[in-house]
Amino acid sequence: MDHPELRIPIRGDKFSLNVSVKALLHHRDTEFQTIDIYDTDTFGKALLLDGHIQFTSLDEHAYHESLVQIPLLNLPNAKRALVIGGGDGGVIRELCKHPSIERVDMVEIDPGVIEACKLALPELNAGAFEDSRVKVHVEDAFAFVKRAFEPYDLIVADSTDVYEDEEGGLSEALFTDEFYRDCLRLMTEDGLLVTQADNLVFCPYSLEGILSLFGRIFPKTGAYQGLVPSFGGFSGFAWASKGASLSPTLPALASDIPLRYLNETLYSFAFSSLSFN
Repeated sequence: MDHPELRIPIRGDKFSLNVSVKALLHHRDTEFQTIDIYDTDTFGKALLLDGHIQFTSLDEHAYHESLVQIPLLNLPNAKRALVIGGGDGGVIRELCKHPSIERVDMVEIDPGVIEACKLALPELNAGAFEDSRVKVHVEDAFAFVKRAFEPYDLIVADSTDVYEDEEGGLSEALFTDEFYRDCLRLMTEDGLLVTQADNLVFCPYSLEGILSLFGRIFPKTGAYQGLVPSFGGFSGFAWASKGASLSPTLPALASDIPLRYLNETLYSFAFSSLSFN
């Protein structure tokens, strides 16, 4: 039986995927955005916010392990983590794999994302929302980092992309000097901050812009990549610190953490050069 097709924009009107849809599992409009969760033939379950893909069950582990585990594996004694966004629960799931972590603060502005994903995608968080180490703050992250004072070993910004053809997006305030100055203040001396940086092939300027911003705020910055098919292939990630760096080879800690995507080859690939010019 043929299923209807859904066009999912990857980069506005410039690039999209057509996927066959079995069912719409969840839909809601919140004061912030429209949330849709589909069951698709190729990618499994897919979360869309305002029509833009956020992850699919086929390859979300590649995204979340790249975003969280690559920096966290370089922090063997990390105790406190701050998550900006991440209401689906994938980031906190990865953080909770580490026994050294004692506290995770997740700041999500839209409770609808948390509720929708708990209902239609409970397997994604794998029980992380019930972990006693996790504290969920339903509020604006810009205000949270302004008043917070306890230091974090890892800050993960799991925010949506800022699209060129859209204005007033939820993430715009998170890509400012002021926001990241507050993040710098909240980082431990050996801590790391990481954010997703969009598709490296179709919009490399996103990573360039983030690294330029980071360079104005943080003493040390860098980038790496991951393979996420539902995002159009090569996804970029940017990191920053007060002086700490990421190892180009898989840290020994990886042998103690359950991983689906990362291995020695894919970890090394993350730091290899990529150019389509």
